[in-house]
Amino acid sequence: MKLDNSKTIISFRIKLFAVTVLFLAYIILSYAAKMFKLTLFGMSDTFWTIILAAIWLFVALLPMFLNYQYVSYSDEGDTIIFRYFTSGIVGGKKNSVEIDKRTFAGYKTEKKLFGLVWSITLYQNFKEGVAKYPTIYISALKKEERSKIIRSLNLYAPGA
Repeated sequence: MKLDNSKTIISFRIKLFAVTVLFLAYIILSYAAKMFKLTLFGMSDTFWTIILAAIWLFVALLPMFLNYQYVSYSDEGDTIIFRYFTSGIVGGKKNSVEIDKRTFAGYKTEKKLFGLVWSITLYQNFKEGVAKYPTIYISALKKEERSKIIRSLNLYAPGA
């Protein structure tokens, strides 16, 4: 099975781009060009600028707070492969975890922030003991995608 959440990550990037363009257009038209004064509901343009800046910050920083990562998963062949990197304003380092199915020791999932942040930690058997891989955040995956990965990992986990 192969799976990735590239469409979800691209959707977040497009939304951030759209909100950024709208915010910058508002700033240019209301302050630089002084084309209009926005006084809706008796509030000044400064108030609306603060509101719009807060909305932009929310959209821009949400993926960072919810640990959204691009995730690619494959269990084809003899290995389990996770490729992932942090998405958001500042992209993260690209990481890859490849575990031979015969040495796969299991996994642990964790939910935080009322189920908004999901993570998975993988384990692998070695002669020296069990290795724990860095946490992979699967928050940006859809519920069905998370279920598919967990079902797939259950096939290879010892004692399953």
